[in-house]
Amino acid sequence: MANIKSQIKRNRQNERRRERNKAVRSELKTDAKKVRAAAGTGDAESTAALLREASRSIDKAASAGALHKRTAARRKSRLARLATSVEPAAE
Repeated sequence: MANIKSQIKRNRQNERRRERNKAVRSELKTDAKKVRAAAGTGDAESTAALLREASRSIDKAASAGALHKRTAARRKSRLARLATSVEPAAE
């Protein structure tokens, strides 16, 4: 346990941020899972809509600091590549 007042405050801040970041990252996993499920069904329209939503969530998380910007870019790229692979099969 910290004895220094500033460190006690820093510990409280870190705990709040950890909880917030955990919730954000969990939501990102859920969004990505929805995109992969829609891609599995072959429905191009719903996949594209879910991809937009997931990309927006990833960008928000990166700007808030819950994700590194390169991690965000990598996740978006992988989801986009998956979504575009569904497009030709649906037409």
